[in-house]
Amino acid sequence: MKSLRKSTSWEPVAPWYDKLLAGQDTYQTKVILPNLLRLLPPKGNPKNRDGLRIIDIACGQGFFSRAYAEEGASQVLGIDISPELIKRAQQFESPKLRFAVAPAQQISNATDASFDAALIILALQNIKEMPETLREAARVLKPHGTLIIVLNHPCFRIPHASAWGFDPTTKTQYRRIDRYGTPCMTKIDMTPGTSRAKDKVYTVSFHHPLQDYFKALTKAGFSVIGLEEWISHKQSKPGPRAAAEDAARKEFPLFVAVVGRRE
Repeated sequence: MKSLRKSTSWEPVAPWYDKLLAGQDTYQTKVILPNLLRLLPPKGNPKNRDGLRIIDIACGQGFFSRAYAEEGASQVLGIDISPELIKRAQQFESPKLRFAVAPAQQISNATDASFDAALIILALQNIKEMPETLREAARVLKPHGTLIIVLNHPCFRIPHASAWGFDPTTKTQYRRIDRYGTPCMTKIDMTPGTSRAKDKVYTVSFHHPLQDYFKALTKAGFSVIGLEEWISHKQSKPGPRAAAEDAARKEFPLFVAVVGRRE
């Protein structure tokens, strides 16, 4: 377990993450999934009766994999480096939905050019081998296959280097950015309520400016064909700052989605 706590795997926080996604008012449910299904319909197009073959890379406990299988994809494979998360995902396996343990940068469970589409959802920023992961996605995709990446927006959501601020004079909620252009690794405390050092559990986040992702996609053999920025669905409770907070949520997107096409 000691080695896992120093890795980028979400194995140590699997129970917490599972509980989080069980809720109905999450970003995954309210923001990301509806937009994903719009960008990548599970059947591809109305004439495709069989649906798409999709790989969900770094799938966690399979939230998005399950959704695509339920919505009409023909086959979905979810892979993740965490045995605990995959164990939880496998409870929902079906003839067209399966899960396997594999690192994102070396998916031995998938053959070359075997999928129509690939998803990497809220995961690439937690993977040290970002370029290698994109090359592996290109390997398993068919020519002209689609890749969708969703990230915490790297322009506005930089761990330990961005924060909300409030100007009482103008009653403006603003976003403070301390750095952006320099790639960095940040240790994230997943147990902020725990004071004992031996009980602390951390994950790791890797910040990259947008150009790094675009360059890596190009080198991996993708053309970037789309980019969308998604805002939070949440609203503040009534109070003196509520209007400013709600306005700021609309101005500073929470997520960015990048759509690539394998050449």
